[in-house]
Amino acid sequence: MDAQLFMWPVCCLCASAATFACKYWAMSRFEDRMVARIPELTRAAVERCAAEIPFYGLLPRELLDGDVRAAFDQTIRLVTTTLREDRGPNATELTEIIDWSARRAAEGLPLDAAIAAYPVGWQACWELLAEDADAADLRRYGAHVLRYLAAVLPALALAHLHEQQQIEGQRRDTRRGLIAALLAGEPAADLAEQAGVALADAYLVVVFRLGPGGDDARPTVRRVQAALDAHQQADVLAALGPDGGTILLPGSPGDGLPALMERVAEATSRTVTAAVATAADHAAVPGALAEAEQIADLLGRLDRPPGVYRLDDVLLEYQMARPGPALPALAAKLDPLDGRPVLLDTVRTFVRHGHNRARAAAELRIHRNTLDYRLAKVAKLVGLDLGSPDGLRILDAAVTARALARP
Repeated sequence: MDAQLFMWPVCCLCASAATFACKYWAMSRFEDRMVARIPELTRAAVERCAAEIPFYGLLPRELLDGDVRAAFDQTIRLVTTTLREDRGPNATELTEIIDWSARRAAEGLPLDAAIAAYPVGWQACWELLAEDADAADLRRYGAHVLRYLAAVLPALALAHLHEQQQIEGQRRDTRRGLIAALLAGEPAADLAEQAGVALADAYLVVVFRLGPGGDDARPTVRRVQAALDAHQQADVLAALGPDGGTILLPGSPGDGLPALMERVAEATSRTVTAAVATAADHAAVPGALAEAEQIADLLGRLDRPPGVYRLDDVLLEYQMARPGPALPALAAKLDPLDGRPVLLDTVRTFVRHGHNRARAAAELRIHRNTLDYRLAKVAKLVGLDLGSPDGLRILDAAVTARALARP
């Protein structure tokens, strides 16, 4: 009896060991069947992805049967190994998956397609394995696949996004270098090829300034670039900042430029004042840039209203801004009005409205007789006959010269 009592735990232990061995053997048999069917499982996963995921459906047959099938083969083998060992992917295996994901991202595999391939492929495998597996095996397989995906998909997405950010950063740097080269008149063909940009034979150089207001720099730049690309239906070369920038437009869009600037104004909820010059070829771009920048500077100093301006629109002012003794002499004509801001404002408004006294009085919110009284006082102080064409011409030039003389 004592011997039987002594032997009972041993028998139970042996029975437990036998039960464990049988269970492990049964589990091992499922993994063995998976390994034996890897070619079939791989083929089914590839075909299901090609049928259900647009990106894979557009790949050539030789690529599906080559690199794509090899990737699925490695993945199924890894899942089988980790299922047999009842664990998730270890650090070494995850590192390989991350490296693979980064390389695929660099080759152009979209993130949505990379993620979709896992559940689509595993569904195809599940359907095949279900043909000769019992419920316990399928439950274990399903739970393991979910554990595997929980470890792999976040790592895959992170690697993919990191690689895409690096690619986008390199692309932005290349485009910035391309724009800088064009504006400086330096060789740009190699940079254009790297950036995937087709260079135009001629460019319209646009220097624009945004009015006050708006958001922080990044949203403003993003909205301006989006407005440019949407209007031109192309990726527009532009060096942008929070308050404006420089745009290179292929050829000459003609009347489309005012509409483009209006679109920028709508996108940013800010006024836009643009200066434009034409470069007949790449070598002429730096000269066109200098001309557009000088026009933009004139527009700011003259307080011109928002709009699109070319050299023809400011010819007189452009010439007056050239160095010479006449500019300070003309500006000095209005020196007697220093300390009389009301009279100075009256003169500027009168000139801005092209000597139209009714419009000038309306803007100043004064009676027409009051305007006449002020102008008569101005004429006496500065020594000009504002009833003669010559007097009015000198007054116009003096107002412009005084504006240009401001720092």
